[in-house]
Amino acid sequence: MRILGIDPGLQRTGFGLVDAEGVRLAYVASGTISTAEAPRGDLPQRLKIIFEGVREVVERWQPDCASAEIVFVNVNPQSTLLLGQARGAALAALVAAGLPVAEYTALQMKKATVGHGLATKAQVQAMVQRLLALPAAPGKDAADALGLAISHAHAASAFAAIGRSTTLQRRAHAQYRKGRSY
Repeated sequence: MRILGIDPGLQRTGFGLVDAEGVRLAYVASGTISTAEAPRGDLPQRLKIIFEGVREVVERWQPDCASAEIVFVNVNPQSTLLLGQARGAALAALVAAGLPVAEYTALQMKKATVGHGLATKAQVQAMVQRLLALPAAPGKDAADALGLAISHAHAASAFAAIGRSTTLQRRAHAQYRKGRSY
């Protein structure tokens, strides 16, 4: 299974691809999609670059599924909104390409990759380098994206095992109550 990890950002969106076969992971590619060529105040142009960049990555490496980082609420609400829009552009590109998308928080990614949720960027870079047997540490954004792909590789196998052992079905009778879905 080829997994694409996406670490969304308005200036740099990281991407990383790994092949997972059972518990074995193999590095495929990683990098960043930079919006530096667009004027700083031109948000629509930056979102277009992110959308087209993610589509290009999907077309080139043909992943089977994707994982993306869930945006956390920042101290600055404006920054959070802008990051959310960048994430939306990346997710729209993934969904438009027909990929199933899993979502993980930064804490979940760090815990799955490094072993604890408060890991630093340098620790994530070092562990990704070690897990994928890379000759050098990837950049910060690419390392986070590879960490998301690694997290999904571990989680997907666990979810598949759970799915094989139980017959969980969504209950239609309890989906709506007074017009609300839950």
